[in-house]
Amino acid sequence: MLKFISIKNIFKVLASIAVITMAIYTALDIVENKRNIMSFEDYEPVSTLNVEGDQVYSAKFPFIDVHSHQWDMPLKDLNKLAKEMDDLNMGYLINLSGSGFGPQSAKDLYFNQSMKNIKENQPERFGLFVNVDFESIDDVNYGETQANIIKDAVAKGAIGLKIYKSLGLRNKDSSGNRIAVDDPRLDPIWDICGKLGVPVLIHSADPFQFWLKKDNKNERWFELKEKPNRYYAESSFIPPFQEIIQEQHNIFKKHPKTTFINAHLGWMANDLEKLGKHLDEYPNVMTEFGAVIAELGRQPKTARQFFIDYQDRILFGKDLYKKEEYYTYFRVLESDDEYFDYFRKRHAFWKMYGLNLPDSVLKKIYYENALKLFPKISKNLFK
Repeated sequence: MLKFISIKNIFKVLASIAVITMAIYTALDIVENKRNIMSFEDYEPVSTLNVEGDQVYSAKFPFIDVHSHQWDMPLKDLNKLAKEMDDLNMGYLINLSGSGFGPQSAKDLYFNQSMKNIKENQPERFGLFVNVDFESIDDVNYGETQANIIKDAVAKGAIGLKIYKSLGLRNKDSSGNRIAVDDPRLDPIWDICGKLGVPVLIHSADPFQFWLKKDNKNERWFELKEKPNRYYAESSFIPPFQEIIQEQHNIFKKHPKTTFINAHLGWMANDLEKLGKHLDEYPNVMTEFGAVIAELGRQPKTARQFFIDYQDRILFGKDLYKKEEYYTYFRVLESDDEYFDYFRKRHAFWKMYGLNLPDSVLKKIYYENALKLFPKISKNLFK
């Protein structure tokens, strides 16, 4: 009986707590409404600005997306995807995650099946980059093994090597030490790409704001609130932002015969003068603007001049594939529209402005630069 009463009382207490909690939340809602308080996430004002301009649903010229991730490539309906690409006027898409993840046997299977799917269904519309392993860096003949993996993949049709940001951030050797981007044991990887004439698209570090104080002065505060695992400043393993970036730049300098594509504008989209000096210093480096178009759209005058000045060094990249998000990329690059929305608040709480790039520059960004870099891509798609 005592046991029964005890359990009964516990339920009563829990019920009371639930009622009190609901009452507190209701009271808070009433106070917030009365004082006109709302969260940043809830604030979605509708602009009353009356200016010309509209969404751009298709690129003015056919384009090549050099930075995409299709994680289901071995089984993907490529004919369906190609139809979406036609709607966007995308001539060619490069899947950077050509080997997926996992042990080498899984990578090989993923790559082979992806290549098979492409050759059997859409051989002229898709390209694959190969991916290699870093955490086996202490294995005997590591460099030779990885170089052979790249050679084999290129012989099967791979058109480049993609380096994920895990190198420099999270990859460890057998002793648990961080593997630096410029670890000399990786030199055979960069060298073989130079010898084979295939580029290395490399993503190093992350936006520098992920290392800054997480407070009301940080432009990436909202993203760090949504994705707290992206905050690195308190890590005892991950070094400062600039250390990782310097490691990346070291390999650019050490391997001048290898072409590197510095992803996401090298995290210098906020300082295009600095990015220009970077490209001047490293003539073997190209860049692309995947996931950082929002930085360009808020500085249309500076960005427009940068694209004109460095028109031979920039490639079109999107990163995450989502058809509707390409519209904003086209609008930023092609239009002279004012004050329009970006599609993801955690990347940009500000408005976009069009760069209104000249046709000659657009053609280079959209496809001409990529055709020079990837001679296997059919030029017939871009006539």
